[in-house]
Amino acid sequence: MASTQPDVSYPEGMSATIDLGNYQSVTQLLDKSLREFADMPAFSCMGKTLTYGELDAMSGDFAAWLQNHTDLEPGERIAVQLPNILQYPVVVFGAMRAGLVVVNTNPLYTEREMEHQFNDSGARLLVVYAGMADKAIRVKPKTPIEQILCTEIADFHPPLKRLLVNTVVKKVKKMVPAYDAGQVKPLREALAAGARSTWKPVTRSIEDTAVLQYTGGTTGVAKGAELTHRNLIANMLQCHEFFKLALVPGKETFVAPLPLYHIYAFTVHCLVVLETGNHNVLIPNPRDIPGFVKELGKWRFTGFAGLNTLFVALMNNEDFQKLDFSPLKLTISGGMALTRNAAERWQTMTGCGISEGYGLTETSPVVSFNPPGHAQLGTIGIPAPSTAVQVINETGEPQPLGEPGELCVRGPQVMRGYWNRPEETAKSIDKDGWFMTGDIAVIQEDGYMRIVDRKKDMVVVSGFNVYPNEVEDALVRHEAVVECAVIGVPDEKSGEAVKAFVVTNKEVSDKELTEHCRAELTAYKVPRQFERRDELPKTPVGKVLRRELRPQ
Repeated sequence: MASTQPDVSYPEGMSATIDLGNYQSVTQLLDKSLREFADMPAFSCMGKTLTYGELDAMSGDFAAWLQNHTDLEPGERIAVQLPNILQYPVVVFGAMRAGLVVVNTNPLYTEREMEHQFNDSGARLLVVYAGMADKAIRVKPKTPIEQILCTEIADFHPPLKRLLVNTVVKKVKKMVPAYDAGQVKPLREALAAGARSTWKPVTRSIEDTAVLQYTGGTTGVAKGAELTHRNLIANMLQCHEFFKLALVPGKETFVAPLPLYHIYAFTVHCLVVLETGNHNVLIPNPRDIPGFVKELGKWRFTGFAGLNTLFVALMNNEDFQKLDFSPLKLTISGGMALTRNAAERWQTMTGCGISEGYGLTETSPVVSFNPPGHAQLGTIGIPAPSTAVQVINETGEPQPLGEPGELCVRGPQVMRGYWNRPEETAKSIDKDGWFMTGDIAVIQEDGYMRIVDRKKDMVVVSGFNVYPNEVEDALVRHEAVVECAVIGVPDEKSGEAVKAFVVTNKEVSDKELTEHCRAELTAYKVPRQFERRDELPKTPVGKVLRRELRPQ
């Protein structure tokens, strides 16, 4: 019988397994790094740098405020809705130190999406960026949220710069809609009160939930993946085995343009880079390519975490092409498929190859990665240490190497399950601990893997998951839409774009449908194309056949 398990040969310097014995919680990991590297830079943003020691003190102040000025108990949830600014690590690490579970929340969410997530998670406290405060205030009465802490973008800068930058953002760039300041508490006030209090360390078990990371899954209903301290520590150690082939502890400067609230960036920048005493440069708005490139010019960066869309956008910028890339040692890609053209252009332009990986929210996220110096372009690399993989056919039988099937993963990074959804969990993780990814893959004999198709109908727009059911649910709330179906279509800029097929009962313009969707959905979920149909293809029982709408 043909083998179903690859014979993976890990490069010299890598271990095939990880030892979870060093840490009992993410907090323990943080405490060690924050004190060991106290005088070194941890995070920089917009000209301001926090050292590990300053991050230690400020996150301790936030933990003290939570313990002394709220009634939140260890294990309760706190929603954090912040972009890539210095406040993010202070709040997240402070919350973990107080024993709370972090609910990462996208700052681009609509009110409907916020309402669902806050109700589902049961979060009673929200920390929000000022640009979202107006929405948060309106949503609060419909959710368990009892208090909102608000922060402006430059709140951690010196007084004069803070006033200047925050005023420009509000008054000139018009990026902060008006909100009732009396309905929120400034984060700076909470930190000041915490500094006058005492933080008492909280012991958390390695099996306790650390983060609720929301994902749409196959149904489109956002579910919270329960990522335990074990899951996050395991994936940090797994990633470290790959990264250490290129990076040196305490010597690297890593560019962080991807949102920290996304599990890919969270694990890389808030765990791996921090555990090794390295330096993160936060980019609050990577969509502003000229501004992004200007910031890159200020640093001798040695590491870069990105995705295909971002690589292409940067390489098309003339000023980016003039940067000094000689220090760059590691570029990693995830979140969406890396195209051969983008990888080859990046290698030629920067002199640094891209190591592509693969993962999911439910796997904390890294399942596999291309080891630096040993990458196979077109693959998602080899399984992370202490990770087993197999592909199965439609009846659940393991397939021989080289044959396609649904990729299944088993390892310490696989989530505990979906928050308060035991039936959904049982559908995704079998009794032997195998998590079914929904992606169709081929495993080569050398252990390198290729994703060949998606079992799920998910659309990936610039690395963000878009679930057709959610978009369809929003569309049919328009009075003119009788029924609809959503698919992904190729897009040069974003990899994929959302296209909607609609059956209507009266005339309605694309512009009107777009505006309706924008009120219901985050921007990247809004259909770029609409096509009218008299009817949609369906199964005999009436289920819409999306596959018949896809371009062949």
